Amino acid sequence: MTDRDDALRVLFVTAPPDVAADLGRRLVKERLVACANVLPGARSFYWWEGKVCDDAEAVLWMETTARRLADAAARLRELHPYSVPKIVAFDPWFVGKDYLAWARTETDPAAPTSA
Repeated sequence: MTDRDDALRVLFVTAPPDVAADLGRRLVKERLVACANVLPGARSFYWWEGKVCDDAEAVLWMETTARRLADAAARLRELHPYSVPKIVAFDPWFVGKDYLAWARTETDPAAPTSA
């Protein structure tokens, strides 16, 4: 494992308000992400099947490591109710050393998954 594998990644996902918390909680419990924040009250406009949609959504902001990113994204695709979920990852410019160390520990696949 390299430092690059353990770099922090931020996942940005939108979901229906009634399922966003469950998605975040599940990924935290499975140690795919270290933290999940649910930001309710988003309003999304987008094209879908030939028409412009206007829907209420929640935003999920989650942190993971580069080595866990693909697994987290795959699990989100499995659990997400949308056929084409928005799953976007960012590479932050700065992450505090203490927070990065904590995120690495909490996303370690060898860590216990029951609390």
